[in-house]
Amino acid sequence: QVHVQESGPGLVLPSQTLSLTCTVSGASITSNNYYLNWIRQPPGKGLEWVGSISYDGNTYYSPSLKNRAAIFRDTSKNQATLQLTTVIPEDGAVYFCRMNDDYWGQGTQVTVSS
Repeated sequence: QVHVQESGPGLVLPSQTLSLTCTVSGASITSNNYYLNWIRQPPGKGLEWVGSISYDGNTYYSPSLKNRAAIFRDTSKNQATLQLTTVIPEDGAVYFCRMNDDYWGQGTQVTVSS
């Protein structure tokens, strides 16, 4: 059974870098046709796709965030990390990791505030 879990700090200072990790169990992130997706939901708003990393390491980003977002992976740990630089209060949201369209993590709340 595939399990996806997000982790990271709940509070980030404005202008700092947010780093969130997605850990997958029950499947390998390098398996053919697997994609890890980062999605966020700001308070009172809908879901917003942030970016994705493919099974072979290619990355894709939302045009609105591509200058600040980066996704890395550690295949030895079966993890992918989202980094978002120069955060602003509007980056505060629940961040989800999703494997393909099927497996969602529970989400992790991020607040950007001084």
